Amino acid sequence: MSAERRMQYALADRRSKFRIAAENPAKMGRLRRLLEQHRDGRVLIIGEYIAQVAAIAKEIDASLVTGKTPQAEREKIYNRFRRNELHCIVLSKVGNFAIDLPDADVLIQVSGMFGSRQEEAQRLGRILRPKGDGRTAHFFTLVSRGTREEAFAHHRKLFLTEQGYSYQVVIADD
Repeated sequence: MSAERRMQYALADRRSKFRIAAENPAKMGRLRRLLEQHRDGRVLIIGEYIAQVAAIAKEIDASLVTGKTPQAEREKIYNRFRRNELHCIVLSKVGNFAIDLPDADVLIQVSGMFGSRQEEAQRLGRILRPKGDGRTAHFFTLVSRGTREEAFAHHRKLFLTEQGYSYQVVIADD
């Protein structure tokens, strides 16, 4: 995090610290590098905070689905993704439930709900479905170094690794 953001983090209460770390603008640079590394992938970007996912969707010119997106519009976006007309969708936490996008093979989590292992497992499940063309699924969670967010991510990773899953915790650079 920037020096100013790190100071804000240091002075915040426990709950606010998590959000400050989760919405770290430095994540955008790391996100762009992951998107470049997986430019041929079918990518879902998911986050907890509406302002964050809206800013990301705007910045990378991707479709955004939140709880306020009308169902008909959601279906249009999902169908375009299924037809390979879209390669990336940015989702709020609505992406945790009731979406069927079996072709997604990259999921980048930019923020989550504290230490929720259930949420992490649901998100991981979005991309673990078998791919007909042999593609491998990739799950990344972006975190801010030296924060509660990083500690939570490592704790969730340990739990899911014990369950037989694998994914990467990626530290956002300044």
